[in-house]
Amino acid sequence: MDWVLWGGVALVVLYGISVYNGLVTLRTRVNQAFADIDVQLKQRHDLIPNLIETVKGYVAHERGTLEAVVETRNAALRAQGPADQAAAENALSGALGRLVALGEAYPDLKASANFQQLQTDLAEIEDKLAAARRFFNNGVAEYNAAIQHFPAVIFAGLMGFRQQVFFDVGETQRQALETPPKVAF
Repeated sequence: MDWVLWGGVALVVLYGISVYNGLVTLRTRVNQAFADIDVQLKQRHDLIPNLIETVKGYVAHERGTLEAVVETRNAALRAQGPADQAAAENALSGALGRLVALGEAYPDLKASANFQQLQTDLAEIEDKLAAARRFFNNGVAEYNAAIQHFPAVIFAGLMGFRQQVFFDVGETQRQALETPPKVAF
């Protein structure tokens, strides 16, 4: 009878260890995915001063647009955590979009090889950033689901595992994405 009792306790302990190790693995994957986003954001943030300098030479009177990009870049650099960083990066994306749109208004700028290369680099970074965000959000979804499944939910709360926040585009950006584009000929 004692062997059965000790065997049951051992199974519960082994299961607890297994759940803990699985949750640690998932949490580590989420942290790694967030670090991957940071790498892409750093590359984007490093590219922005070059883009601004290139544009500045062609469109000196577009000071407001340039200042908005600098301000939002600085805010994005200060942001902490997925939610704050997502909001700051969404603002930066909007400011960058206005900056890149200046190329349409200034043909000399649009024809500049340096500006074209910076636009290409920015587009590549944006693609990599989107992939990193998808990977992060997938990891967060797996992690959040794992800590909510029974009986892991019993151990997860006791061991300090808390839900993670998705890297979200934000309500304003989501509404813009859901609105069909207007096409004029």
